[in-house]
Order: sequence, then C-alpha cells, then structure tokens
Amino acid sequence: MNQMQAPALISETLEDKILTLTLGAGVAHPLSLGMIKELLAAIRAAEANPDVHVMVIHGPGKIFCAGHDLKEIARHRGDADQGLAFVRELFEACGEMMQAITMSPKPSIAVVEGIATAGGLQLVAACDLAFAGPKARVCLPGISNGGFCTTPSVAVARNIGRKAVMELALSGEAMDAEWGQRAGLFNRVVNGDVLEEAKQFAQIVVKGHPAALGLGKRTLYQQLEMPLPEAYAHATEAMISHFMDPERIRLEKAGKYS
Repeated sequence: MNQMQAPALISETLEDKILTLTLGAGVAHPLSLGMIKELLAAIRAAEANPDVHVMVIHGPGKIFCAGHDLKEIARHRGDADQGLAFVRELFEACGEMMQAITMSPKPSIAVVEGIATAGGLQLVAACDLAFAGPKARVCLPGISNGGFCTTPSVAVARNIGRKAVMELALSGEAMDAEWGQRAGLFNRVVNGDVLEEAKQFAQIVVKGHPAALGLGKRTLYQQLEMPLPEAYAHATEAMISHFMDPERIRLEKAGKYS
C-alpha cells in the first residue's frame, strides 16, 4: 500500500523569472523542521535553476511566520535525552537554511503583511530585501518564553544597530512597521498590495546579469565582515570578474553598455 504523501508546507510559483515561495502550514506558518527542510530544498533548487533570477518569500495574512513550532519541540521532551538531539537538529538545520538564503546567488525579497516573530523575523532579516504592509510588526519574544532569541539575533543584528536589536530582544515587545523600517528591517512600507509591489521591484532586478548579481551579492556580504583593506582587495577581484565576464564583453561590443 502506498503511504499518503504529507501536504506541502510551502507552495511555489515561477513567473517572469520570479520564484514566489508562499509559506503554508496554517495561519502561523511555523518554522517546523519540515518547513525548514522544504524551504532549504526550494532555495537550493532555485540556485541551480537558470530560469529563477529572484526569490520572493511570502507569509500571507496576519502572521508572516511565528518562528519555531514550540509544540513540536514539546513533543520531544519525552525522548530519552529530553529533546536534545531534536533541538540540535532543528536549530542547525535552521541556521543552514537562513545562510542559504543570504548567500544564494539569487536575490531574495521577504513580503511581510503581519507579524514576523522570533525565527520568522530571522527569516525576514536573512533575505536581501523586505517589503512590509502597514500592519506588519517585528518581534523577538524569546525572553517572554524563558529564553532569548539568540539565533534570530544573528540575522537581525546584521540588519540593524546593536541598541535596536537589544530593544527587541530584551523587551520581547512587538514593534510596528514604521519602527521596522526606521531600524533597517524593512526597505519599504506599502499601503497597497505589498506582494505586487515586491514583484514589480523584482522585475527591475531580473533585468540584471545573473552571474554579476550572484557574485556581487555574495561579495557584498563577505566584504562587510572584513577589515577595509581586505574588503577592497576582495571586492576588486569580483569587480574585475564582472568586467571580464564573456557575456558582458559580448554585450558591450554589441553596444549595450556604451
């Protein structure tokens, strides 16, 4: 007898070189281990797919993503190790997935209509860009659950200043969309259709040369972690690579970049 296949936790649509990954699994879209694995697989597949130039990650409704599934973790408290092996697998898989988004050669845009909390805010921060609706909110609530949003803070602290991330992490309070934009978590707060505006922006990105975008994106993140002289040396090699790319040379000779 064939086993019934579990329902997908994300849905995918590819149109005009823009891959939209829509989070499912109920209204909270929690980062269960299954959700994390599906997202990672989709990101890896997009990286290898020449038809994908931009990724849009959308958590529709009142909750963009509620972070890790605490009920899933609680079910493993009865394990012989009280859930240690499971939570290690969960957080290591989550870290791998977040890094895959940031370091993917394909630019990514988070679309946030509601609250992005804990690992959900980490997901927003892992993306290259984030567009928010007026009802969007951001939150690092670990302190309210007897912990601290330590791994979410890795991505969030690379988007915003130390004082701002500490305000989120030490208060556990939800901040509104305007706060998120001022802090640097959101590029835009959109009063209309935020998903449509994100896709319109993605259409601009699609016009870029994929090889240059991929190398440039990775180089930008890498050089930010380097001392200034090393950063310039690293970026210079990437810049040379852009100008010596055979496709660019062909288009330049054809008069496109003159």
